[in-house]
Amino acid sequence: MELLNKLEILADAAKYDASCASGAAPKRGSRGRDGLGASSGMGICHSFTPDGRCVSLLKILFTNYCQYDCQYCINRRSSNVPRARFTAQEVVDLTLDFYRRNYIEGLFLSSGIIRSSNYTMEQLVRVAQSLREEHQFRGYIHLKTIPDADPELIALAGRYADRLSVNIELPTDTGLQKLAPEKSVRTIKLAMGTIRMGQEEAQSEAGAPQFAPAGQSTQMMIGADATDDRTILQSAQTLYGAYKLKRVYYSAFSPIPESPTTVPAQPPPLLREHRLYQADFLLRAYGFNADELFGGSGDLPLDIDPKLAWALAHREDFPVDLNRAPPWMIARVPGIGVRNAERLVKLRRSRALRYQDLVRLRCAMDKIKPFIVVQDFRPSHGEASSDRLRGMLAPQPVQLALL
Repeated sequence: MELLNKLEILADAAKYDASCASGAAPKRGSRGRDGLGASSGMGICHSFTPDGRCVSLLKILFTNYCQYDCQYCINRRSSNVPRARFTAQEVVDLTLDFYRRNYIEGLFLSSGIIRSSNYTMEQLVRVAQSLREEHQFRGYIHLKTIPDADPELIALAGRYADRLSVNIELPTDTGLQKLAPEKSVRTIKLAMGTIRMGQEEAQSEAGAPQFAPAGQSTQMMIGADATDDRTILQSAQTLYGAYKLKRVYYSAFSPIPESPTTVPAQPPPLLREHRLYQADFLLRAYGFNADELFGGSGDLPLDIDPKLAWALAHREDFPVDLNRAPPWMIARVPGIGVRNAERLVKLRRSRALRYQDLVRLRCAMDKIKPFIVVQDFRPSHGEASSDRLRGMLAPQPVQLALL
């Protein structure tokens, strides 16, 4: 098969993997002008498609042949799709060629499982090793780890890749057993543990080789089973704590041709995926606990963001006096982010905060006003109803005029 045809098939097959965003990769130094590519201390620069997928990496599968028959996967064993397979050298050549043409800044490489988990993982490692050692490639490399592979292969991958990821696949053990019975939650988490141990050893030993310096990530399929948002976020929270993940990515299930009856015929609302990302950010950056974001329902509301939903459900905590409240509470005010909370705390050390201070910081004033008190502003009594506020602050549907 011609290389271009392989690329068309295997790049398209990789589009369902959302966990390819990179970040926090340290600069890989090189002597003089030796080496190819660069990865800055803050990570590499990306372009994103409207649905949030990274497009600045060469994002491909090594092969879309697979011995597994996961019901939600387009590349499952029983799926009737065109198949292709690269050689390790072809992936190396493509990466170097695309980089020299300034199309990409790095490589995201995943694969279906062929022959065995160890054989597949060996091919991925061979690509990364060749790029680093034979071609002195200094760009970003993200490898998708094969969970069942030997821990020594995973450790070797960590020496060459900036980031490793192991897909948890589904939020619950029950869901995985139903839709991907050939996979094991135990082996997935063992692989995550191997990566975490490799990172900790590299960080604790002076002079030790770096190990996946940009961390590890994972991906959950959303809407392939009946798992609610509360369970999804509880699972993500556990993964963050147990394995020190950099990110959990959420991918809305997309029905594919000839899908089995074990998966839904219709996809979940894409807005659900967006709300989960917003809630996930509240866990990572704002100190929220997953259970805090839910009341009687197990799903996040779609009409308003989860931070606003939490504030409306806890009206007893508002309005917040920004001149007295602790920083963590200021950051929980709808319309104020973590950075602006820090700026406000710093500013109030020198003088009392006023309404125009919030305007100058470009806070979302329409959203913020019902929830704050400053020296020269207090919300009116009529804005206290949560139902009324929800109606006022929920985004309105866009009306399209016929011309």
